[in-house]
Amino acid sequence: MLTFDDVLKDIGEFGRYQKWIILLLSFSGVTFSFLIVVFVFLGVIPNHWCRGPPGTLELREKCGWSLEQERNYTVPLEKPGGSSYSRCETYDIDWNATFLSCDYPVSLITNNSGDVLRTTCKNGWFFDGSRTTIVSEYDLVCEDAWKVDMSQACIEIGFFLGALITGYAADRFGRKLCLLTCLAGTGISGIAVAVAPTYPVFVIFQILEGLFGRGICLINAVIATELLGPRYRRVMIFVTQAVFSLGIMLLPGFAYMIKSWKGIQMAITVPNFVLLLYCCLLPESPRWLLSRKRIKEALKIAQDIAEQNGKDLPSTYKEMIRGENSSEEIKNPSLLDLFRTPQMRKRTLILMYSWFTSSVVYLGLILRLGIQGGDSYVDIFVAGAVELPATVLGFLVVERVGRRTPFVVSNILAGTFCLLAACISEDMHWFKTAVATLGRCGITMSISILFLVTNELQPTSIRNFGVSICSSLSAIGGIAAPFVLFKLATIWSELPLVIFGVLSLVAGGLVQLLPETRGTRLPETVDDVENIMRLYEYDQDECKEMINLRIST
Repeated sequence: MLTFDDVLKDIGEFGRYQKWIILLLSFSGVTFSFLIVVFVFLGVIPNHWCRGPPGTLELREKCGWSLEQERNYTVPLEKPGGSSYSRCETYDIDWNATFLSCDYPVSLITNNSGDVLRTTCKNGWFFDGSRTTIVSEYDLVCEDAWKVDMSQACIEIGFFLGALITGYAADRFGRKLCLLTCLAGTGISGIAVAVAPTYPVFVIFQILEGLFGRGICLINAVIATELLGPRYRRVMIFVTQAVFSLGIMLLPGFAYMIKSWKGIQMAITVPNFVLLLYCCLLPESPRWLLSRKRIKEALKIAQDIAEQNGKDLPSTYKEMIRGENSSEEIKNPSLLDLFRTPQMRKRTLILMYSWFTSSVVYLGLILRLGIQGGDSYVDIFVAGAVELPATVLGFLVVERVGRRTPFVVSNILAGTFCLLAACISEDMHWFKTAVATLGRCGITMSISILFLVTNELQPTSIRNFGVSICSSLSAIGGIAAPFVLFKLATIWSELPLVIFGVLSLVAGGLVQLLPETRGTRLPETVDDVENIMRLYEYDQDECKEMINLRIST
């Protein structure tokens, strides 16, 4: 029995056709990186103070106060004798009283003990600065400050739902249809986020934006994997991660030039409508078509690939069709398929833990840049730039060394550098930051390999669904990351780094239990996974030859 991998050897495993498709898919990788990082700029909390009641406005006009002078008269200091003004309190005084003058005595706003009379803001806030953010748009400060973190969590909730829903839909209804749906959904929901009149509407469409956006990322990776031969799947690592890093580097420039958060949101959303041109440029996955018994459509795509690559479609293709498309009943993807057999269960659980760990560590180290102070535009640009060397290194080693060893080493390095950073004093700020950055390079390399390995370990019949279920744990990790970083830091400032280090080291140990996938064929069914692993465990010295023989006969 021949497989689509056999046909690719004759029509081109990585010809002009596949290069063109990967180029098209890479554009949406840039827009997905925008979706992940943009909240750093949308959720900036500007300097703010309480807006006074209507009486203060009348007094300001009467006395000719500037906005700064009004703050001096209406807002108390954060601490007695301090230099910063309170952000959430104002003087508790009746500003409509007729005895108030332009230079009223302090005794009017103190009690008998001399304590300043304070009250919470009741009339909104003044926000400093020329830029607008969702914080100034929806007054997400003081008692409502938690809603800023909720906004970031909503994106991750959308990622989680998107991984579950779009993964199943892509295996059930096709890769191409779901990709187009996700592109349109991301565009529509992104615009709705920008024009949302209230905070509840804003977060609802953020969830939808995350849902559809996650689907784009996952489906792109599956389409690329299923069109490439075994020797060239590593190309997907480099392209996917490289364009993601490129997007992170480009975003600060857009955010710096555009003063309004709504303008930034529009700028990252509109490209999704342009990418809908995929409708006439992208093919459906031939592997998926074969798994659904749609033989003629798969044959047509194979012919197109051969023509574009300057090859001839071999006659053995019909043999493959007879072998792979017998009278077997078409089965829809099921969650039970990921756990009902021993090898699938082991793979799924290890990959789920790896996705969770990678997300917690990666996002935690990114968010840690924000609490260190500094220029967020420069910090985010540098964060994207330092990931490129890790991506290139991953691209070079996965084919020469294999998948498993670099996967293990990258997790161990990430964990080791996080633990080392926790031991370095804050007085050595730059050295501490450099070591933490090396940890982020390690986890970036791990994520690149994880994406490839997850696609290679899942059978075609449930590949998109399996990748989606495993990667859905990254969304849970994304929700957990801020809590691990900010809450545990109140106990001990270095505790988050210790947690990141331990999680990564455990992941490195578990990954050693996964099989090596370099140069192997993609499994087509769950039974293939079990059969391949029986052969692998029978004789590891001859496993590669026996695996290929077992699949092709």
